[in-house]
Amino acid sequence: MKKDIRNFTSSELKNVGIEVDIPEGYAELEKEAVNSILEATSRYEKARKMFEMLVKDEETRANWDLANFIAVEKLKYNDHGEVHAKIVAASALKMYQILAERGIKTDFIEYGGGDEDDVALILLSAALLHDIGNQIYRKNHPLHSVYLAIPILNRMLAEIYEDVEKRTEVRGFILNAIYAHDAGIPDLTMEASLVGIADATDMTKGRGRMAFDLGSTSIHVVSALSVESVIIAAGNEKPIELIIEMSNSSGIFQVEETLGKKIIGSPMEKYVDVVATVTPVDADYDKRIVRVIRLRGRKFMSE
Repeated sequence: MKKDIRNFTSSELKNVGIEVDIPEGYAELEKEAVNSILEATSRYEKARKMFEMLVKDEETRANWDLANFIAVEKLKYNDHGEVHAKIVAASALKMYQILAERGIKTDFIEYGGGDEDDVALILLSAALLHDIGNQIYRKNHPLHSVYLAIPILNRMLAEIYEDVEKRTEVRGFILNAIYAHDAGIPDLTMEASLVGIADATDMTKGRGRMAFDLGSTSIHVVSALSVESVIIAAGNEKPIELIIEMSNSSGIFQVEETLGKKIIGSPMEKYVDVVATVTPVDADYDKRIVRVIRLRGRKFMSE
């Protein structure tokens, strides 16, 4: 039975309480992400059930809202809420599908933990919950995300796994991936590496638009506004190729400092290639993003 995408988007699942508005373009990215997740989980019964439970769970949704409130409204960072979480989940599943089609086994399967459905559930759950700790504080947010995720996972995994040992092992892989998603924490499993890389693939201009509209002109925001698209494709030399199209060369910051650091030295390094281009390639100019900035109080603001 085909699922209605409207049942899984933030616009259809508004909470009563703290909300951070998202730009229209980013809402379109959310729809694309949800469609991608629904397609990827169409063959994974356990992962699909987990997605449906998480996206409609009031505790999870409140965690997304609070994390985004601190990240965007207070710190003027890019989006770290529900839409970002769904985009990361979609990217992680897309990369995993490429690996599975090539017969490449991730750690959970390789070491006897379970099957492809279990891995899809692990990636999905970790991606959707990886940033909820931002509501406590940005510093150490991966650790905060872990302990906030535990009661949610305990509730939901019990609905999917009857076997306590299997349930606990699945939860352990999810928590490991949540904790290690940040570039400063070395990845130990392929699952954690996939979530971390997927996190970095959400670097398009829609995400940067939120903080930019609030006046932020940090390199994180400006570089994100330079990224037109991120395409996850099957590669030639390596199984996965990430293709980044930029309108301005400042996007290189996102590619090198955000994405690159999560690939180099990780368990996924030998499986992922990255190609970034400033489009149009034959032009000798960059698109202007910031025209005027002015110091207002202690912050530079765009005009």
